[in-house]
Amino acid sequence: MGLKIGLTLPNRGVLFGATTPAELVDLAEIADQTGVFNSVWVGDSLFGKPRLESVALLAAIAGRTSRVRLGPACLASFPLRDPVWLAYQWASLDQIANGRTVLVACNGNVHNDPVQNENDLFTVDRASRVQRVVEWIEILKLLWTEDDVTYEGKHYQFKNITVDPKPAAKPRPPIWLAVNAPRSNPELVQQTHRKIVRRTDGWQTAASNFEDLEWRIQDLNRTAEELDRDPASIEKHLYHNVNLNDDQHSGLEESKKFLDLYYGGDRSLESTDNWVASGSSERVIERLKRYEAIGFDEVTLRITSWNQREQLARFIEEVLPAFTPAAVAAD
Repeated sequence: MGLKIGLTLPNRGVLFGATTPAELVDLAEIADQTGVFNSVWVGDSLFGKPRLESVALLAAIAGRTSRVRLGPACLASFPLRDPVWLAYQWASLDQIANGRTVLVACNGNVHNDPVQNENDLFTVDRASRVQRVVEWIEILKLLWTEDDVTYEGKHYQFKNITVDPKPAAKPRPPIWLAVNAPRSNPELVQQTHRKIVRRTDGWQTAASNFEDLEWRIQDLNRTAEELDRDPASIEKHLYHNVNLNDDQHSGLEESKKFLDLYYGGDRSLESTDNWVASGSSERVIERLKRYEAIGFDEVTLRITSWNQREQLARFIEEVLPAFTPAAVAAD
């Protein structure tokens, strides 16, 4: 099938002038109309990294698109949201999108003061965020596929609850897990891989090192086989960035400024280069092809630039044809 390409919208960029709410929806519509972009994603966070709220933005995008899959590039607030309310809210979103949503769960547990404020507000800690992810996934699956559901978990309990309308996707929308356990702790990595295989439909990662990612995919596939699951049934999805600029240094400088504002801190140009496919279209294509070669099904790209429309137009013209399915190209 070849590598699929997604577009990640920088919804935190509205806070520092990189984009606007109206432009974000326009960009999603442009991606949808290409017939080649496979998906459109938005970021998510509450107080850790504030931005336009993800589910509300996805609903607006669902109303302006008809083909691309839609989801959060890691729903970092997943363990903080009420799971029954989320099941109801997401089912309605999936109805609006006519079955095109993908829910990407993660614990969103990064080490900074705003996230600690989240934990204090919602009375959770690092361990319970991880535990809630597991419980919430179970709850969503049940409420999306059954009626009169009763659930008794460590962190949530309810009796005889039915969500209607249920999602348009049958039997339910896919649920992926976004996780980047450190390779220095191989036991933890393997534990997360078993969780992906047993509980979810896919894996999303924001890691970028080729050798590391190849090892992780091989271990995930091996884990699937050990647990009697077809490795191909688990989607492998990379969350990456792009900045097209024939002057690669200028592209990296802009990307560093963009990502520093997006996440805070002062990252090096080297770390920026590791997480951004930058430079000429040829260099960007070469990098994406390497991720395809190590086993990713899809790469989604966020544009690290203040010229979102210009960059997207250039990407569509110069990069996307290298990943155009034969059937689309023939049309």
